[in-house]
Amino acid sequence: MRWPSRRTSRPPPPGTGPGAQVAANAERAAAIGRDNYAPVLTGDHSTAVSLPSEALRPPDQVPARAGLDTQAARPDLFVGRTRELDRLDAAFAAPGGPVAQAVHGLGGIGKSTLAAHWTATRPHHCTPVRWIAADTPDGVQHGLADLASALQPALTTAALPLKELADWAMQWLASHTGWLLILDNVNDPAHIAPLLARTHAQGRYLITSRLDTVWHHAPEAVRLDVLDVLDETDALDLLTRIALSTAPGRDLDGADDLCAELGLLPLAVEQAAAYLAQNALTTPRAYLALLNDYPAAMYGSGAVGITPRERTIARIWHVTLRQITRLQPQAADLLRLLAWYAPDRIPVTLLDGLADPPDLNEALGLLTAYSMITPAPATNTLTVHRLVQALTRTPDPDDPHRTPHLIDQARTHATIRLNTALPTTWSAPDTWPTWRTLLPHVNALVAHAPADTDDATTVHLLNRTGQFLDNQGQLTRALSHLRRAVTDAVRVLGEDHPDTLTSRNNLANAYQAAGDLGRAIPLHQQTLTDRVRVLGEDHPSTLASRNNLAGAYQAAGDLERAIPLYEQTLTTTVRVLGEDHPSTLASRNNLADAYQAAGDPRAIPLYQQTLTACERVLGEEHPITRAVRDNLTSANTQHSGRTLRS
Repeated sequence: MRWPSRRTSRPPPPGTGPGAQVAANAERAAAIGRDNYAPVLTGDHSTAVSLPSEALRPPDQVPARAGLDTQAARPDLFVGRTRELDRLDAAFAAPGGPVAQAVHGLGGIGKSTLAAHWTATRPHHCTPVRWIAADTPDGVQHGLADLASALQPALTTAALPLKELADWAMQWLASHTGWLLILDNVNDPAHIAPLLARTHAQGRYLITSRLDTVWHHAPEAVRLDVLDVLDETDALDLLTRIALSTAPGRDLDGADDLCAELGLLPLAVEQAAAYLAQNALTTPRAYLALLNDYPAAMYGSGAVGITPRERTIARIWHVTLRQITRLQPQAADLLRLLAWYAPDRIPVTLLDGLADPPDLNEALGLLTAYSMITPAPATNTLTVHRLVQALTRTPDPDDPHRTPHLIDQARTHATIRLNTALPTTWSAPDTWPTWRTLLPHVNALVAHAPADTDDATTVHLLNRTGQFLDNQGQLTRALSHLRRAVTDAVRVLGEDHPDTLTSRNNLANAYQAAGDLGRAIPLHQQTLTDRVRVLGEDHPSTLASRNNLAGAYQAAGDLERAIPLYEQTLTTTVRVLGEDHPSTLASRNNLADAYQAAGDPRAIPLYQQTLTACERVLGEEHPITRAVRDNLTSANTQHSGRTLRS
């Protein structure tokens, strides 16, 4: 329906002026002038409704009266965001400035709160100011219909469809200036495109949206992205003020740690603080424990009268995941996989071969558009907010996007991809940059995955990473990973599986490197006994265990047991593997070192023989060659050398 405009110079055609019937069809009601409210039967069998004459005033003749503003509830507590508020001020103050400003970012980061605070407290000089829930086309239409009814109350008596009321409102917006519409939580630019197209030259728009990459048409976009959370001081201030509101002087032990665990995300901090305010005997430290033990319940838990369930982190991101899954299920799968890694600097190479490049790019683009991930082209990495990860990997049988099956599937795929990406060796320096890139993601996966879900791939991942950490001197973390690898291997593979025996050998080596010979020696002894029984006397792994036990004896100062064991190992290694095998060279080096420690003059000739063979077989700069050369130098100056573990 096109409403009459005052700009026409001709009198209204018959049938359109006050007191006349307005055409109606089956989808709309007809309006009759004068103060007659009786239903009228029209020729096409639709219903006509009589309206007062003032209801038919053209939209461009209806002024904006006082009291038309509608806004979301202004937050009682608002902290930080000075930079963003100032940017909004500047954008709206510029003469002839852009029509639309888009505040976009991750759900829960505070977009709507910022918009509500700015419109209520800053001098934008716009009137009227109308808040429209624009998450669906129906929401936009309802908001515009409400504006029409507010501007022309007589229209509320009409049985006009929402579409006609919304059309009346758009005609009013197109013929007036100075207004401001806040279009909150836009999920699709297409939902508001007709509105912007018809009214863009007259008033101003402030758009909030979880969508990130679709607002390029907005001349000025105020971005609240994944990294733009509250700073630590503001987050702590928000938590403290809410928590103390019901119990002044309460124990706030752990408040800093809680804010950090929540990733400084405003909605999450507010939700936790509201829970604390309602539960005065719960400290922030206790809340952290609840979050660790009952994550699904806590992410979805609001506070009566303070945090509605629909405003919890679980509910907010459920809506986003539902939209992402509807558009591309593979993107949701990808997010669940990324949830198991460290939040920062996730190498895109971990996703190689995950899907065809066009499909993978589409999934990454969709997650970026909804602010669930942030790409860093300069480093070819991704960032995911830590709380997005925490919620995404938390199983919830009542959430179709986080069922236990989907979570288990994502964890398994994340483990396989990480294990595949690790270098095949941990001792070569040229592999160390790759190890250091992937190490935070291994540590994160291990920290978040329940140990009882570990499988054979996890055993390999833990073993290899533990050996690298041992090599790098990071023994605390190495021991943690290797102990878990042994436990997992026994449970998953059995006591006598070769990988279980390897795990036990690696743990014994790490204990020895840490100086804990009380644990290292019995474990080496047990591993050697089991390898002899399971693999045989001459198996290379058995030879490695015998070499390592001899090294542990030597480290304990027990040369009487170390030297015969080294000699036995060297003899068998030469027979089984040959004179020039790297393990043979390492075994000969270790025997020479034991001779040196015992003051046996056979040490130096054995070192010399070993060095010559290493230079010939391995090359001048091979790690074993360098170790033997250093040991020979030490022997010549009467210092103990380096034993080489297997």
